[in-house]
Amino acid sequence: MTGIADQAWFRDPALGRILALLNADHGGGAEGGEARVVGGAVRNSLMGLPVSDIDIATTLRPEAVMERAAAAGVKAVPTGLQHGTVTLVIDGKPFEVTTLRTDVETDGRHAKVAFSTDWKADAERRDLTINALYADAEGEVVDLVGGLADIEARNIRFIGDAATRIAEDHLRILRFFRFFAYYGSRRPDAEGLKACAAARSKLKTLSAERVWSELRKLLGAADPGRALLWMRQVAVLTEILPESERWGIDAIPSLVATEKALGWAPDPLLRLAAIVPPDAARLEALAARLKLSNAEAATLKAWAITAPVNDEMTSAAFERLLYRNGADGITMRLKLALGVARRKAESDLDEMARTARLGKLLDQAITWKKPQFPVNGADVIAAGTPSGPRVGEVLAELENQWVEENFASDREALLARLRQLVQ
Repeated sequence: MTGIADQAWFRDPALGRILALLNADHGGGAEGGEARVVGGAVRNSLMGLPVSDIDIATTLRPEAVMERAAAAGVKAVPTGLQHGTVTLVIDGKPFEVTTLRTDVETDGRHAKVAFSTDWKADAERRDLTINALYADAEGEVVDLVGGLADIEARNIRFIGDAATRIAEDHLRILRFFRFFAYYGSRRPDAEGLKACAAARSKLKTLSAERVWSELRKLLGAADPGRALLWMRQVAVLTEILPESERWGIDAIPSLVATEKALGWAPDPLLRLAAIVPPDAARLEALAARLKLSNAEAATLKAWAITAPVNDEMTSAAFERLLYRNGADGITMRLKLALGVARRKAESDLDEMARTARLGKLLDQAITWKKPQFPVNGADVIAAGTPSGPRVGEVLAELENQWVEENFASDREALLARLRQLVQ
């Protein structure tokens, strides 16, 4: 038997209390119920990876879960009753508890479900074998779909017929590649790959929010390179990100290597920038199509409109560039350029020197704090300029002089210069 009883998260008293509450009277007739931990917590434990969220499946209906919680003084939040989900909170820790289900009707986007007490049917309605493993109250793993063998082989495989699983929810195409990026090895499962390729046009029927959420998670993997390569091979990447078609994903390996070498955290937006062209108009359309957040869209735009940085510029000139353009776009430019330069530096001494210069500029950009221009429009008016467009013109001229001298003048010196400008 395979078990996870020795895992620290499984020995958490809060989880133990939840399982004891839901397993009370297990096997004792109509009122009895059983609960098991399911999904990511079990999968990650078996793979030696950190566990975050702990989800629980139960044969109890949601109203019975809430009744037991109320009787035990446990906070219960009806987070998704129509889908059988109740969140139980103990010591500030949330545990999602979902009643076993079977699919009554699916259309590729939504599912109509019926509650069940059949563990095998519940497992078989899930997407991937590695996500359909349960652990009972003693920590013994229950495998009803062959997930243990796939975890051992790091094989990402749909449960049952791959095409059927995808027809139930088209987002599973992207989940297949996302889980391959995080947990897979060698090449993707052939049947799954074929089914994803055949159904790729169905991705257009999904909401932009779901597509971008899944793509963002994929791009946040430690190394999404192999998954992106296979997505490109079967035209799934082109389906959701046509901007990448002519640009390619060649920059990803060197970027990932640079991230690991320099200790950068994986940045989905930086990885996205590595596989799309720096074209502001196209990226604006991309941001609208995928419904990126305002901050994400602004960062991509800043990167697109920022010219490549001359790595031989002086520190003072670079500070002026930062002031006029902001640090976000420039930082992305430097990181991407540094990834390319580090790869070339393996066989090119000039690129080795360029790598050092880029790294120095990047350090400056990351630690840079924008200086505060010490003069404002009220000062211009007080100096004798009538309200109107001329106020902005004078202020811009004065600010430009201040920047060109590398922010050396203080407020008093600038006010003296202002009086000369408006005479």
